[in-house]
Amino acid sequence: MRNLRRFRLIPAALIAALFLPPAATRAADSPGEFSGRFFSGRGDTVYLRLLDRARSMFEPDPRYQSLPMLYMPSWNGLVEGPTWDAWWIQNSYGTTYGALPFWQEPFVTFMQNSQDLWFDQMGDGKHVGGEPYKWVAPDGCLCDCARPGWIFYKQGDGQVALHDWGMEFTAAGVVLQAEALLIGRDAAAIARYLPKLERSADFLESRRDPKNNLYLAGAAGNLMAPSFAGWKKPDGTYDKAYLAGLSITTIAALDRLIELEKMAGRADKAKLYAERRELSRRGLPLLTTEEGYFVKSIDPDGTRHGIYGAAKHGYFEAIVNHDAICFRVTDKAQSNKIYDKIASLPGLRPYDLIITNYPSLDDMYTEPKDLWSFGRWVNGGHWSTCETRMILAYYRLGRQADARRSMERILGFAERFRMDNNLVNFGSEVYQPKEPINTVYDAWGIPAGFIRGLFEYLYKADRLEVIPHIPAGITTLEQKFPIRFGEKRLYLSTAGQGPVTGVKINGRIWKKFDAETVTLLYDGIPAEARVQIALGGAKIGKAAGSRTTPATGAGRAAGSAATIEMKALAKELSPATPADKVDAAEALFARILRFEAKCSVSGLGASYEAAHARLVADFLASCRERLRLLKAGEIARLPEASQAAADRLYFATAVKLAEGLAKVLDNRAVMSDPGSRRIFEIWAAAR
Repeated sequence: MRNLRRFRLIPAALIAALFLPPAATRAADSPGEFSGRFFSGRGDTVYLRLLDRARSMFEPDPRYQSLPMLYMPSWNGLVEGPTWDAWWIQNSYGTTYGALPFWQEPFVTFMQNSQDLWFDQMGDGKHVGGEPYKWVAPDGCLCDCARPGWIFYKQGDGQVALHDWGMEFTAAGVVLQAEALLIGRDAAAIARYLPKLERSADFLESRRDPKNNLYLAGAAGNLMAPSFAGWKKPDGTYDKAYLAGLSITTIAALDRLIELEKMAGRADKAKLYAERRELSRRGLPLLTTEEGYFVKSIDPDGTRHGIYGAAKHGYFEAIVNHDAICFRVTDKAQSNKIYDKIASLPGLRPYDLIITNYPSLDDMYTEPKDLWSFGRWVNGGHWSTCETRMILAYYRLGRQADARRSMERILGFAERFRMDNNLVNFGSEVYQPKEPINTVYDAWGIPAGFIRGLFEYLYKADRLEVIPHIPAGITTLEQKFPIRFGEKRLYLSTAGQGPVTGVKINGRIWKKFDAETVTLLYDGIPAEARVQIALGGAKIGKAAGSRTTPATGAGRAAGSAATIEMKALAKELSPATPADKVDAAEALFARILRFEAKCSVSGLGASYEAAHARLVADFLASCRERLRLLKAGEIARLPEASQAAADRLYFATAVKLAEGLAKVLDNRAVMSDPGSRRIFEIWAAAR
């Protein structure tokens, strides 16, 4: 334990040493100012550097793990991790929700392809899933996880025979897909997915008890499954109980579904879901303690689980409470009461990261030992997917110092190539220590929430509500990367501190704001909007014109140069790669680089395919830069096995990104739409 505490917080000086931008950028900094690739500003430069570092984790990076390393060619999407070859709802929930506003192509397509694993195989009363169990799930039921041709409708660990369908998984899946549709505003996509979301909403509604407007779920029907056992009846059997998290997550899902129905012009459906939401809200007081926080569940006989300090079931359940704040299910007053309770319990954040519950659960269907022991897994372990929502709750309540500690903590793992999840020993150790390195999607939830929390972003049918939560020490801030709003791209900046007092868009005064919120009507803003927000009476200066730079700042090599370098990269980063595979990779990379160049001159540079090709080029550039830095001794070396695994990961990721794109482009040959045919023609010409 003492050895682990050196990773408790990263001192400001170490952050400056480890996570500063390249030297060329640092030279432009002056005291109290920071200019990075993704963020610039004045004031608290340590916080600004942390923001810049957070955003960089989603792009190719020669020094550290990055999101492209989780690419999976077999479904042209993202995967949970090298040892978890499927796509989970609970595990992706926080990361995806946090990253959706700032993701561009090809990550928008990657994310959708991954979520399609759930929606293309969702329960319909006929489809058989869950091998070897051969479950046939009810219509509208989503899942715990899925991969192509395989779906697990129930949580698959523990006593699976006791488990309910994926109830809160389904609600969270609706939140993610509805949020993606509200951001993208693509009419064809909405038409495709809205009927599926409605089926899931009906499935959830089937569990609402009309007598009290609470939702019933059985064992493992919660998000952090299987930590919920449902109702243990006097005869020792298990049945359904009223799960608080199912109410909270369903309300969040209905919030977004209502907006989608409005966007689709279906007023009757919007009214129906608004009525269901109101009924769900009416049940919340029954789940609320005298101190204002939520219990975990209530048995049909009235027994309440999750009242801190009670003689029985006297723990605090974190997930339902931070989610209620994050998704604005609770108002500001109740949210502060919940936060105050969390802050009063140091055991909930012993290593700065929120754990699932404190103290140990006493109501699981198994004894709290081994995997189920307190502090290890779903009973008091840490999950960064949950931390994302906790960070968004922090920002909403002006608790940015807590968010900062979360970001500093995860960087302690990132610098060691230990982006693992869950984190055991109450959030201080990796789950798979015997792996030479760890790469798990959940862990990217912390940087995602750290970025989204700055402006929150509430997407509606006709508008985007931006709510600034700028840390007190930052007097000016500029996001150099765009936020998505349909086909429009927003570049946000702030000046000052305090309430919103003025807004300009592309230099023109914008009047739709109040002290907390800037309202951006979709039909009223330009395709590229520089949104400058004045806080506390500050003056709005001239709009900045900076943009994000290529991934490594080194640019991209022409095809012939790239092929020459592939052998050197393989030799140094992945020496065990067979020569024939290196030769094949050389040819493929050269062709992709030619394809990307031809797309640009053909007016297709904004297509998903071209964006994927640019990602291949950028990741290849990051490999070249990593090799240069290693040879120059500018990268701190990991233990031998970890160093070798990290280097191999770079080379393997570059190859996977290329092979996945080639498969997509080859498949365009059999598609009849003109766009796909044109893309394939360019691909064929790039041989």
